[in-house]
Amino acid sequence: MLNTPRSRRGMVTSPHHLASQAGLQILRDGGTAVEAAVAVAAALAVVYPHMTGIGGDGFWLIAEPGRDPVAIDACGGAGKAVSLDLYRRHGHATVPWRGPLAANTVAGTIDGWREALAVSAGWADPLPLARILEEAIAHAEQGIPVTASQERLTRQKLHELKDVPGFKDTFLPGGAVPLEGSTLKQPALAATLRRLAAEGLDSFYRGPLAASIAADLERAGSPVGAADLAAHAAHRRPALSVGVRGARLFNHPPPTQGLASLMILALFDRLGVTEGEGFDHIHGLIEATKQAFLVRDREVGDPAYMGREAQSFLDAAVLDGLAANIDRARALPWPHVAKPGDTVWLGVIDGQGRAVSMIQSVYFEFGSGLVLPETGITWQNRGASFRLAEDGWNALAPGRKPFHTLNPAMARFDDGRSMVYGTMGGEGQPQTQAAVFSRYAMFGQGLQAAVTAPRWLLGRTWGEDSVTLKLESRFDPALVAALRDAGHAVELLDPYTSTMGHAGAIVRHPDGTLEGATDPRSDGAVAAW
Repeated sequence: MLNTPRSRRGMVTSPHHLASQAGLQILRDGGTAVEAAVAVAAALAVVYPHMTGIGGDGFWLIAEPGRDPVAIDACGGAGKAVSLDLYRRHGHATVPWRGPLAANTVAGTIDGWREALAVSAGWADPLPLARILEEAIAHAEQGIPVTASQERLTRQKLHELKDVPGFKDTFLPGGAVPLEGSTLKQPALAATLRRLAAEGLDSFYRGPLAASIAADLERAGSPVGAADLAAHAAHRRPALSVGVRGARLFNHPPPTQGLASLMILALFDRLGVTEGEGFDHIHGLIEATKQAFLVRDREVGDPAYMGREAQSFLDAAVLDGLAANIDRARALPWPHVAKPGDTVWLGVIDGQGRAVSMIQSVYFEFGSGLVLPETGITWQNRGASFRLAEDGWNALAPGRKPFHTLNPAMARFDDGRSMVYGTMGGEGQPQTQAAVFSRYAMFGQGLQAAVTAPRWLLGRTWGEDSVTLKLESRFDPALVAALRDAGHAVELLDPYTSTMGHAGAIVRHPDGTLEGATDPRSDGAVAAW
């Protein structure tokens, strides 16, 4: 997959082709980029249930031509009933990855949809919410063809998920893992989406739907209750930004790792590398990643608990100092605690140039595994990242937002182009963003080629102890040898592995031409007209 699709009237990219088509239908009906993005996000919650859902969190960047993007933080905080004693009473030294006690934060996604639609309310006559959710409802009622990744990940994680309340009834029809290509129906989720269309998105938090959700959570033993739902609200925030050669980059502020994504590219830009795909390119980005992650892991979390504004780390003097720490020939030793997660990224640019970069997640595959029986909602386990500690970085506390790997990206080029890009992949998100952007914007690769090209991941992946530098096996053997000689602990993976994330991008040129890319590692597609 190397050819880049082009169009002029609107474009959508996402990791599942049915979701991309759902967004395109909204654009064809006269909808805006935001309305199309909500349609895509809702469809992904149905057709890619192992990767995302309405029981998770979301983050948005939304931009109109000529204006800086607005960020929407749709991250839910920990429930008021959470405490260190709660977990100690249940014999836990850490927050469990699965089950009701992993479902310890409010799901913020739906209020993010509401706030995004509010941002775009003046762009055009709004489409009815029932129309925006129509494709998602149909897929949930009529059934989806199970993807290979859903079958594979259900099998891999079955021992963790099969006994979590609600999981078997929803995702193991007949008691067995659904096979690739078989049909999976989600009637309870379809009914919930219909209720949202009828009652409004706020019903998820403060309406009749909220009462159903809270009752299900209480029966399951989650520490999230009705008061926590009612207190939640998504917030608009200024986007983080930094300049690199020929462009200005934007990303989401904390509690996401958007700062790290921007720092990697800004640090790499300072190295003055002039040719892509060689040692200087790959080694330079890896070493820039290490410097950015050291800052991220020391500083980034719930902004209410941070001692310093995230934008200050993007000051030129700070970046110059960190760039000076990079050895152009040798690898910095790297034992590192990685941050896992499964997610979806989606991008939309409409015919008027209004752009959305959005990312939505339930954290691990199927989140906590808890599926609420009345509503069919799979609840996230983002709060599993909390530390059971009295204080310090990402310590568990009622109302506190957990650290997020999620971060949607945008760029504005000096020549008038604009770009939305992003990926799933936890710890790999900033690294894949750097790979795609540098290949396209700095070294002139085609957009689809930049997404398809072999990628790398520094650090541990979910469920693995290895902290190696993981490379897809398609890299030039001479480059692999050079990286090893420089001190990188290289591990080769399959040529196209989902470990490297599901990336995508859309670029709008000054004349209105749109270019799109989707990841061959996913089930995605670019949908355009």
